[in-house]
Amino acid sequence: MATPQITLYTMAVCPYCVKAKSLLKQRGFEFKEISIDDFSDEAWDELCKKSGMKTVPMIYHGDRLVGGYTDLAEMDQKDQLASLK
Repeated sequence: MATPQITLYTMAVCPYCVKAKSLLKQRGFEFKEISIDDFSDEAWDELCKKSGMKTVPMIYHGDRLVGGYTDLAEMDQKDQLASLK
């Protein structure tokens, strides 16, 4: 089985993380989820620096940042999610 191309950085209490995972599952995508709940402050700072974001979910396709849930939902509305397969 191929490694999923989509990676989500999430937190357990984040409603947008739940929505992003649900949307991807509905559309038949496999993804890798990385919970940041136990990240150290340094690891969180490094992730924020890499993405330019300070919120979750942080959604990546390979090494390319897709954005957060609203970006993913916008892609879905424009029928652009197929570009992530």
